[in-house]
Amino acid sequence: MDIERPSRAGSVESNDILIMLHPAEDQVEVDLESKVFAQFGAHIEALIVETLYECGVTGAVVVARDSGALDYTIRSRVKTAVKRAKGAENE
Repeated sequence: MDIERPSRAGSVESNDILIMLHPAEDQVEVDLESKVFAQFGAHIEALIVETLYECGVTGAVVVARDSGALDYTIRSRVKTAVKRAKGAENE
């Protein structure tokens, strides 16, 4: 299932991540900026893609701005953005 509209979740505050989703067809593309990119960039990108696939999203452009978020925060932000993109405004 693909997303219907652009959405966002999170912020760039201390130890958080801003996730912005945009509809796309047949692929997931991640644009990541992170203060820990050199050490964890590949892991963060893989975590975002894995979480999208778990949510049933196979087509999206993800813009992520990370400030050192932990894995559970990244997953939570991605899931929230997906719900909003699929029409669940108040979640």
